[in-house]
Amino acid sequence: MERFNNTFPHPNGFVLVGFSEWPRLEMVLFVAVSAFYIMTLLGNSAIIFLSRLHPRLHTPMYFFLANLSFLDLCYTTSTVPQMLVNIQSHQRNISYTGCIAQLFIFLGLGSTECILLSVMAFDRYVAICQPLHYTVIMHSRLCQQMAAVAWGTGFSNSLVQTVLTFLLPRCGQYRVENFFCEVPAMLQLSCVDTWTNEVEMYAAVVIIKVIPVGLILFSYINIVRAVVGIQSPEGRKKAFNTCGSHLL
Repeated sequence: MERFNNTFPHPNGFVLVGFSEWPRLEMVLFVAVSAFYIMTLLGNSAIIFLSRLHPRLHTPMYFFLANLSFLDLCYTTSTVPQMLVNIQSHQRNISYTGCIAQLFIFLGLGSTECILLSVMAFDRYVAICQPLHYTVIMHSRLCQQMAAVAWGTGFSNSLVQTVLTFLLPRCGQYRVENFFCEVPAMLQLSCVDTWTNEVEMYAAVVIIKVIPVGLILFSYINIVRAVVGIQSPEGRKKAFNTCGSHLL
């Protein structure tokens, strides 16, 4: 029997379908994703080590950049290795516990990244618009607190959405139409109305994504205004270079 109560998940957990119906496409995807994953590991690891080892890089900008690099390492590692294994294997299962952990970590890191990028935009805003007060405002304690708020908010949102998602009955549905476990794909497995979950998810999107994007735009509008007011071409170039790492 394939249909069973939500309390008793499929013996093998869930099946991550992915692109199993297009095997040729999967091989191309395997090579491309492997290459980008290796580049991600090397690039972000280099940023973390350099920012820690080089004394001149012990600044708020590189503190947040190292946080972002560490986050990206974990973010990609939470899904990509599993995806690469599944592409090369006929067994595309993920355990029930593994699916919960993957969704929680992936969503938590993604939410944290959105908030952290807005924090980095604020750091650049202070550096360019309030240069004389930069070291006073962006002291190490404040940087640590802002980073902690970003991580705490991101994983609090993930915890709420993960619990609400896995409380839904699935009535025996276990085929996840994706490479990994995520909220929209898991909601599709539910056999009840998911309106409440969708409302909560969209509310979280506003808080976690829309508001940070608004803060980033606000910061850069003021940054552009400040840079335009600089008379020296070298000064304007230096100001834009200050924002280069965050813009990238």
